[in-house]
Amino acid sequence: MKAVRLYGPGDLRVIELPVPEIGDGEILVRVKAALICGTDIRMWKNGSGVMPVTLGHEMAGTIERIGVSVRGYYVGQAVAVAPNFGCGTCDACVAGAGQHCPQLKALGIHLDGGFAEFLRVPAAAVAQGNVAPIEVGRGTSFPEAALAEPLSCVYNSFERAHLKPGDSVLVIGAGPIGLLHAKLYALAGAGLVMIHDLNEGRLEACATQDPRFVAIGRDGVAERVGELTRGRGADVIVTAASSAAAQALSFSLAALDARVIFFGGLAAGKEVVGLDTNVIHYKQITVTGTTRQSLPQYRRCLGLICGGTLPVAGVITASYPLEDAALAFEAAARGEGLKSGFLMSGDSEGQGSGGLLGGQS
Repeated sequence: MKAVRLYGPGDLRVIELPVPEIGDGEILVRVKAALICGTDIRMWKNGSGVMPVTLGHEMAGTIERIGVSVRGYYVGQAVAVAPNFGCGTCDACVAGAGQHCPQLKALGIHLDGGFAEFLRVPAAAVAQGNVAPIEVGRGTSFPEAALAEPLSCVYNSFERAHLKPGDSVLVIGAGPIGLLHAKLYALAGAGLVMIHDLNEGRLEACATQDPRFVAIGRDGVAERVGELTRGRGADVIVTAASSAAAQALSFSLAALDARVIFFGGLAAGKEVVGLDTNVIHYKQITVTGTTRQSLPQYRRCLGLICGGTLPVAGVITASYPLEDAALAFEAAARGEGLKSGFLMSGDSEGQGSGGLLGGQS
């Protein structure tokens, strides 16, 4: 099988590997779609603690083989695969927050992931419910199902925002993650959804997704937010960008009793940010951060996508075959389009030309 493997910083190779063998409690998935994440780009640029490794942690496909002790699945079944799994017995895992397990493992990061024609799902992940059945062909595609992973990270953040109907929301960052934040807040009843970014192309791409979205460009951000909120500021602010400047900016744009969510983590060496804590104090701002997602959140977001409650096809703007991994990573690193990824098993279209991945099955 073909696989996209990371051997070191900047050393990404498309190679041939044997199709993985599976054990009694494991599942072999024929990958149909796998999407590129900002984490993949950072690993490509900086390397990772485990190398070589097949990248890719946003994926969906069909079951190719099942271990003899596996129950509840069948060969040919369409599934999405959550990448993170814990030990299953620690306090975090028992509480349903396995993403915080001290022994956390993640497909595509610690173990081989979905940028390959086949994916081996370990027994621990199968037992914990990481393989989720989906229905494809009734308005949902494999690429759209693969978006359940980033959407569930967004949902984790959303739950901490305590949105009230009619709240004003500012999303800082017009990438695919920022767009998913905007879509979710609009669905949940926000009265105003503003998106701010310095990348005019991405900002325009996000703004065209929903007539309720208000784009705010590089200049006059504070003035525009003040105008739109009648001087109050935003009730919820999400920094969906890995930017210290965005984090610092958020407090000056916040309303009284606002909730500020630090979603995008900062690079090593840039994580200490100067803040005017008096603004937090006198505006009574709640500040929080989130990382990854729980399996219940993953399943819930998969339901939102597959049930058609949250349309996500427009988030995905380019597709590539595995052979063009270098082109795909370079385009994603430049911020071209929104979300891009790989289609396998003859499903590829667009080949990086901007063709939508959605609709393939």
